[in-house]
Amino acid sequence: MTSVEANRAAAEGIRCVCPDAVIVQVPVSDGGEGFLEAFHAAIGGELVEVTARDPLMRPITAKYLLHGDEAVIEIAQASGLTLLTAEERNPMVATSYGTGQLVADAIRRGAKHIMVGLGGSATSDAGIGMLKALIDAFAKHGTFDEIQELKNVTFTIATDVKNPLCGENGAAHVFGPQKGATPEMVQQLDERARKFAEVSAKHFGYDRSEMAGAGAAGGLGYAFLQYMDAECRAGIELLLDTIHFSEIVKDADLVITGEGSADRQTLMGKLPMGILKQSGGAPVCLIAGRISDREQLMKAGFARVECINPPDITLEEAMRKEVAIQHVKDTVMYQLSGTLCLSDAAIKWT
Repeated sequence: MTSVEANRAAAEGIRCVCPDAVIVQVPVSDGGEGFLEAFHAAIGGELVEVTARDPLMRPITAKYLLHGDEAVIEIAQASGLTLLTAEERNPMVATSYGTGQLVADAIRRGAKHIMVGLGGSATSDAGIGMLKALIDAFAKHGTFDEIQELKNVTFTIATDVKNPLCGENGAAHVFGPQKGATPEMVQQLDERARKFAEVSAKHFGYDRSEMAGAGAAGGLGYAFLQYMDAECRAGIELLLDTIHFSEIVKDADLVITGEGSADRQTLMGKLPMGILKQSGGAPVCLIAGRISDREQLMKAGFARVECINPPDITLEEAMRKEVAIQHVKDTVMYQLSGTLCLSDAAIKWT
């Protein structure tokens, strides 16, 4: 489900027991898929379509959001894993070039601040492809330093990934296998990223390969940090601050949030924790397709933690969209109805 679809299902469940409730639906994202949709719903703006290259350099149509002199880019649009079949996944050849094309187009259209959601990438090229696209777009002599168009543009990258670029906790070792990397490829990708970081550090006089977020999106985080002096923010915090979420929920009687699987990792800065921190004291109910570590989640401050699925359901059945949508509706209707106030309740779903 998208965040919008989950919102709608929960709202239907609420209305079944509290038809006069005031419901505010807020699409959210932590920087991965849905980042663009969430910002568009929150701030408006124009969705710009661009002919760009996918991870295998095939032409595709990708979108980004332009709102005044601000742009929002979701790297999954041009460099996403979902753009490839399982057989096509190969981070040794997958490139982030298309993401660079989106950045270049936004700059040409006057963007002065660019927010980039780093999630769902098919690449592990340390952002080399993205940088190459910017050089191709703006540098007459083929060097990054001559790109004047970047001088007055600021970047913010959004991710909940804290990993460095290289090493056992780096981009290749942690995320490479899910992108199709064999153990041998992982070693090669890590070494390639390490050499690139060494050359870059020597050139700039500083090294940001160890910074939190450098390993995000196959090292795209590193390229933005090292080459664009980007600020790194937790994706959900960036979105909630942008839409003034604390103001939205200041009079709420109930906040509902959710994720696919809720466990102790949820407490490590994932999306529901961002919602909890900015809920302003309103009770926050967490729903998920799978629940582990319930006691720890409750101790963290969630008012309710509910699994939307019955214990005997198969994973295949639970992952069917129409089933999941119905289960969200039913969970809110039957499990959370006791938490709802009377008909004048103000209920915020995120």
